Amino acid sequence: RNRVPHPFIASYVSNCGGAHVVVLGSGGVGKSALTVQFVSNTFIEKYDPTIEDFYRKEIEVDGQPCVLEILDTAGTEQFASMRDLYIKNGQGFVVGTDQVPILLVGNKCDLVHQRQVRSEDGLALAEYWSCPFTECSAKNAHNVNTVFAEIVREMNYVQNARAKQRQGCCTVT
Repeated sequence: RNRVPHPFIASYVSNCGGAHVVVLGSGGVGKSALTVQFVSNTFIEKYDPTIEDFYRKEIEVDGQPCVLEILDTAGTEQFASMRDLYIKNGQGFVVGTDQVPILLVGNKCDLVHQRQVRSEDGLALAEYWSCPFTECSAKNAHNVNTVFAEIVREMNYVQNARAKQRQGCCTVT
């Protein structure tokens, strides 16, 4: 499906030129299969676990040329320490999972005059992503407990939804 980015996100992306995309996810979710299919239109049935693979592909997005630099990352715990570096250097992320709880958090709400994101934009983005949104301040402990309570609620919701899906499935042999 052709998904149009939320206007809030689109306002930060003018001409692509070059974009660093990081493909994240647990081991075995198909990160490499997805990346190789995109880059070379090839599906490889069997993969050796990835440590780190780098790809480049020129594409056109909304009539604009764009050079994607794609980092296909390791999903195993053995390389978990590298994730921080991946996240720090990425401009966009593809997360491979079947369903993941998400909570959008605007931190530093105590710095009113240095605000980077308006509350309305955070709420709109959360609605677009179908996830909750809250603002907090780690400095003065405003809504900090709420952030963690809310992510637990989201995790419980996803876990309960998965359990209900499994209950409705039957196999005949």
